[in-house]
Amino acid sequence: MSESKAFISGCKSLSLTAEERRFFDGERPWGFILFGRNIGEENQISDLVAALRDSIGNPNAAVLIDQEGGRVQRIRPPLVQQYPNGAAIGEIYRRDREQGLRAAWLMGRLHAFDLMRFGITVDCLPVLDVPVPGSHDVIGNRAYGHDPETVTAIGRSISEGLKAGGMLPVMKHMPGHGRTFVDSHHKLPVVEAGLEELQRTDFLPFIAMKDEAMAMSAHMVFTAIDPDNPATTSPKVVGEIIRGHIGFDGLLMSDDVSMNALAGDMAARARGIIGAGLDLVLHCHGIMEEMRAVADVVPVLSGDRLRRARAAEAAFRKPDNADQDALRAEFNAMFVLA
Repeated sequence: MSESKAFISGCKSLSLTAEERRFFDGERPWGFILFGRNIGEENQISDLVAALRDSIGNPNAAVLIDQEGGRVQRIRPPLVQQYPNGAAIGEIYRRDREQGLRAAWLMGRLHAFDLMRFGITVDCLPVLDVPVPGSHDVIGNRAYGHDPETVTAIGRSISEGLKAGGMLPVMKHMPGHGRTFVDSHHKLPVVEAGLEELQRTDFLPFIAMKDEAMAMSAHMVFTAIDPDNPATTSPKVVGEIIRGHIGFDGLLMSDDVSMNALAGDMAARARGIIGAGLDLVLHCHGIMEEMRAVADVVPVLSGDRLRRARAAEAAFRKPDNADQDALRAEFNAMFVLA
């Protein structure tokens, strides 16, 4: 089996086209990501996941999804239940710390029950961003709280629930997306907080969870560190802050390379991401022309990138023997679910 390239790819629809199969076979992405457009019914999801893996000849390839709860939940009822947003977990935590941590663990474990049956193995969760007053709701109620301690405690519990179910989490959005006043899907956020302030708040959840296997970058400019480049394409933010100050040596992927916070064409963006020292370029939209542009410029995984990818692959563990019905009943009793 040939080595993987340094990108994660989406696909366009509910099943793979012949063109997509040829592309994946030739370009060998490290993994795949699913979005709402890829979700139909139960057998279709499982078939698509299997087809993605088959296209690169790797039955264990990582398949990712954003399944947080609230408004960021790609698989929805009736396939799975609608889960509460992060703020709702935080509200329980503020009333009763132990019950809040239990709710967080249960939600992670239930996500794993839901997703593993389709063959999905990686959830882009937890959200470790610490919002500030007045910040844009692109994070908003996805956040667990407004202080690093709350965000860390809940984020860790959700991650442990996912891992107990045989999945891996992806921490986001490193080194912190809580100070955005614009939506990075559309514009580039600029953070003018000083380095000491960032070290006191934004970076702390990531430092506390630096030993997790995977993380996702933030498309944000931190003027105190690198006023010219967003974190995703900043060698200084990646080297000095993410790898240095935070101490994260896991597999680091970009947020979606298609987001308008990044400048330049798709090839230039992908080059910038790799040049900054990230391990993987994440391309989500399934647009073949863009996928080809990314694949053309990313390298085959080697050196530290390959080491981190292999470490992530080795971090999966067998699911525990938890009773899904009992856990689901316990969790649902904590919430009035939609």
